[in-house]
Amino acid sequence: MSAEKRETRNENVLQLYPLPSAERALRGLYLAHDVRQYANNASPYIYANFVTSLDGRIAVARPDGTGLMVPKNIANERDWRLYQELAAQADLIISTGRYLREWAEGRAQEILQTDDARFADLREWRITRGLKPQPDIAIISSSLDFPIPDVLTRDGRKAIFFTTANPNPERVREIEKQAGQVIVAGETSVEGKLFAQRALELGYRVIYSSAGPKILHLLLKDNVLNRLYLTFANRVLGGNPFATIVDGALLEPAVDFKMNALYLDAAGLEGVGQMFVSYERA
Repeated sequence: MSAEKRETRNENVLQLYPLPSAERALRGLYLAHDVRQYANNASPYIYANFVTSLDGRIAVARPDGTGLMVPKNIANERDWRLYQELAAQADLIISTGRYLREWAEGRAQEILQTDDARFADLREWRITRGLKPQPDIAIISSSLDFPIPDVLTRDGRKAIFFTTANPNPERVREIEKQAGQVIVAGETSVEGKLFAQRALELGYRVIYSSAGPKILHLLLKDNVLNRLYLTFANRVLGGNPFATIVDGALLEPAVDFKMNALYLDAAGLEGVGQMFVSYERA
């Protein structure tokens, strides 16, 4: 049997932590974490997710030199399934102006694909819990310089734009007329604590960051990230330039996490394997 068929047919992963070890179905693995149970009225529960190579690459240079992209040789359907399960549990998904620019250029895909037949169960999961088919979306942007695609308001979704002090009033009016609300959450840059506070005031209690390393830094800096999910693909990539999971100034003090769960996906990546790990803020 080829490695490709082995990856397709083996739908289980091995739970290594917490003990005792046991086989778990890949489908529903992260839904079972039920992050919504941690929501409260004091602060939103915020979590993030990345897939990374063994040498720390979450993004490498595009072949045409126009920025960075998720490396094709670590992106895979099994990790993507779990990404979708995490997105499905959120009230609000964090993205950026860069995502909207890439969407306009045809280089980005829908964050939560509940209209895809492969993820129809996730749409049903949300509906049976009284949630909209799609979470609302938060766009973090200091410049507010991006096109506004219809993906922002599809399926009754709301878009909230978090920006810095004194935004261009004409641009604010334009955005609010087309897509959603603009909220100031920082002076010269969007601040994690203010973002979390403003989001909670709007009723968002479960927030998923699908954004990149700069957004992770602002969440870590203000100690508002509750859980971090990482997929470690068993491949070393090399290459410059590249991005790793966090980009910003030295975090002082360092932010500590404790392992929450660890799974071995031996069939992933054509049999090379990968690890699915979740960490809780200490």
